[in-house]
Parts: sequence; structure tokens; C-alpha cells
Amino acid sequence: MTERPAISPTRQEDFAEWYQQVIAAAELAENSEVRGCMIIKPWGYAIWERMQGELDRRIKAAGHRNAYFPLFIPLSFLEKEAEHVEGFAKECAVVTHHRLEAKEGRLVPGAPLTEPLVVRPTSETIIGAAFARWIQSYRDLPLRINQWANVVRWEMRPRLFLRTSEFLWQEGHTAHQTAEEAEAEARTMLRLYEGFLKEMLALPAVAGEKTPRERFPGAVRTLTLEVLVQDRKAIQAGTSHFLGQNFARANGIVFLSPEGSRQHAWTTSWGVSTRLVGTLIMAHADDNGLVLPPRVAPTQIVLLPLIRKEEERAQVEEACARLAAELADKSYAGEPIRVEVDTRPLAGGGRNWEWIKKGVPLRVELGPREMAAGTVSVGRRDRPPRERFSLPVREFVAQAERILAEMQNGFWERALAFRKSHTRQIESRREFFEFFTPKNPQKPEIHGGFADVSWSEDTALEERLQEELKVTIRCVPLDQEESAAGICPFSGKPGNRRVLFGKAY
Repeated sequence: MTERPAISPTRQEDFAEWYQQVIAAAELAENSEVRGCMIIKPWGYAIWERMQGELDRRIKAAGHRNAYFPLFIPLSFLEKEAEHVEGFAKECAVVTHHRLEAKEGRLVPGAPLTEPLVVRPTSETIIGAAFARWIQSYRDLPLRINQWANVVRWEMRPRLFLRTSEFLWQEGHTAHQTAEEAEAEARTMLRLYEGFLKEMLALPAVAGEKTPRERFPGAVRTLTLEVLVQDRKAIQAGTSHFLGQNFARANGIVFLSPEGSRQHAWTTSWGVSTRLVGTLIMAHADDNGLVLPPRVAPTQIVLLPLIRKEEERAQVEEACARLAAELADKSYAGEPIRVEVDTRPLAGGGRNWEWIKKGVPLRVELGPREMAAGTVSVGRRDRPPRERFSLPVREFVAQAERILAEMQNGFWERALAFRKSHTRQIESRREFFEFFTPKNPQKPEIHGGFADVSWSEDTALEERLQEELKVTIRCVPLDQEESAAGICPFSGKPGNRRVLFGKAY
């Protein structure tokens, strides 16, 4: 008889509900009392901290410094850049009053503000105002600033980590003397994100450019990283924007050139958010819970003492503590191996399943029997839950780094193979519609993926396809040969470039 998975429903049965159940089982987050906002629990926040720490190191190594800017943005600041404010207007939360007053037994807003304040949806405008003060000469350039902050975009259809009214992110903002320097900066940061996704999260992403219709409001170019997750939908995992001189003109960011003329700076902005946690879940988790690549796992090895009699406790827990110290003295990916000993007085099976659901890479059991044999029993999160192997303690300590590296690479290879197997080069309109249409509309199964299509850049058709099939152009891949364009399956004309269509979150 086949054992029922720990998560119900499974991915195939109901992917959206499976996602919510993985989050609950792994104790990552929960909905708060404020609609659309989430509480990130300690295990979920620890994963975000792992991402944050590594990204912060890479961003600083690329020449950027951290700063912090206000949460509240004067409405007049957003109005300076018309396309920008239009793009965010429907998502803005606005503060109109200060002070609460008691009236008829209730607290009500008291004094109106002189000017409404928008709760930060993104910081181009308020950082632009600061840049205008800080930049006077070409000698002040380039200016590279990053901030870690929370952002509010009022969300109508919230989903934990993927779409919430408040979320956490980093946003980088830079100013440059020339357009070439700014464009190079935007590309550099996109590639920095791409390397982080690959090396830390084992996520293969397609690096590309957004079409004008999908571009960040106010940007000249938007570069993106698109990840295909297990329901064959795309998630935008990070973006980098070349803003031209649009925001510099709106905010008066002017510098004195080496020749003595006054010029507007060229600016960029770029960021990733806690949406990466949702992407990680949807890309790697399985029907038994969360699956964490070792580099992002807050705990890489959990030691589970097996205690059948109370008189065994002290000896077994002491042996586990010694083993934990030996493992922590080893390193993986340039850091000490992260080990935890779970001494909670819980039945072994239930405790083991908790860590499976949390996605910890290695579970190590040690009891009197193992101590007598000088071995440990090891379970890997990339193998079936009940599959274990035995190793001598010394051999396990010596091999721990190799096993973690093998698992990290295995998760990458598996995710890359998945994306390749669900990316199809499509040459006809009929094939395109079949690719994105479920065979049984009454019970839609997982279908689609990335459709690699030659495109003649028809904006009206782009809108129509979104209305009919709920698909969008996820990106124009950066790494493509001009000669590969081919014929557009919709217009019959030669395509300018190949694009990836997909359904997306």
C-alpha cells in the first residue's frame, strides 16, 4: 500500500492549496489580522535572513553602501513623474490624518495632514530628492545606494510571500554620469541576482528584458529574471531598471560635467523581495513539505537523539552535543556547518516528520544502538522520507561537506531539467493555444510552461493574448542570437526577436 504524503492536497491535486499547506506545515508564515498582510514566523524569517545576509554581502562587494529613507512619501513627490504615479496609483496606501480623537466612545482620525503621505510603494522619488541634494559635480558620481526596507502595495488578491500588501525587500538606487554607465550598472545587478539565485537558492532563471507593456512605470528599460515553478507558471524573481534621465529630470538631479556644463544624471533601480521565499517553495518543495537547498537552510543538519529509556538521556544527548560540535567545526560554502540538536521530549517519528516538513537537508539519528556500533543513521531531504543510510560517525563528519554540496548541485540540476522539459519552441498559433489551454476546463490540470516564440512586437496582440489565455510575455531573453528570430506564428511576419510567453503569478 502506498503511503499518503504528509501534505494534502498534493501538488497535482490542488497546487494553490498545496502551497498554503506547505507554508503552514513548515511554520513559515500566517495571515495577520490586517487583510493582505502576513506574519513571518521564525523559520520563515530565518530563511529570509539567509537570503538577506548573502545578498547584502554581494551588493556591498559590488560597490554599494546601505542607507535608509523614510517610509512616508509626500504625494507631491510621486506626482513629479507622471508615468510612475499612474503605474502605482491603484496600489498606494495613503495617510491623510495625524492624531486620534475619542468621539462617542470610538477613536476617529483627528487633524488632517497639510499634504497626504503615501506609504512607500517604492522609493525612486524620495531617494531622487536626496540625490538632488547630494550630487553637485561629476566627482560625486557614480553614487550607489541600497536600502533594506518594507514596502506597501495594497493587494486585492493576497497570497503569502507572493502577493501581500506589505512585504520586505532591498532596493538599490544609483546615479551615473553617462547612459552607458547606468545601463551597464543595470545589467551588472541583474547578473548579480542571477548568480545569487543559482548559487544560493538553486533556482535557474531566464535573464531578459520586459516589453514596453510590462516595463516598470517610468523606466526606459526593465530587465528581469523569470523562474518557472512546479505548476509551470513563471515568477518574476528580481528586476533591474535603467531609468534614463526621467527621474533625474523630475527630481532635479543635476551635476556639473568635467567640461563645465550642467547635465541630468542617469539613474537605475533594482530589487528583490520576500517573494523569493515563495519562489523557493514553489520550485523545490514536494508533497511532504518544504525542501531547502543547503546553502539557504537555516539549519543544515539536525541531530535527533533516540531515547527509549530516561536513564539513557544524559549519555545520548552528550554524544549528540559532541557530534554537533565536531560538525560545526567543519565548513561548507565558506561558512561553519549549521547544526541543531533537537532534544524536545517528543516521539521520534513525529519529531522526524517536523524536520522533513521544514525542509532541513540532513536528519541524523543517534541512540544507544548507534553509539554501540559507532554509527549514525542519516536521512536526506532529496530522498524518500523513510530512506536512511548508516555511516560510521567519523566518516559522516568527514563527508558532511561533500554530501551538502552534492545535494545543492542536485537541486539545481533538477530545477534546470524541469525548466528545459517545460520550455517549448512554438511555431504555430494552434500549437500556442493548445499549449496554454487545459484539456479539461472543468478540472484544470497543470499545463503550459514557457512558450519560446518569434515575435513581431504587436502590442495589441499582446493585450489580446492576455485577455484570452491569461498569458503574458515574461521576457525577451538577453542571451539569444539575432538570426534565431524566425517567423511570428501570429502575424506570419519575420520576428524581430524571440520571447518567452507564460502564465505568471
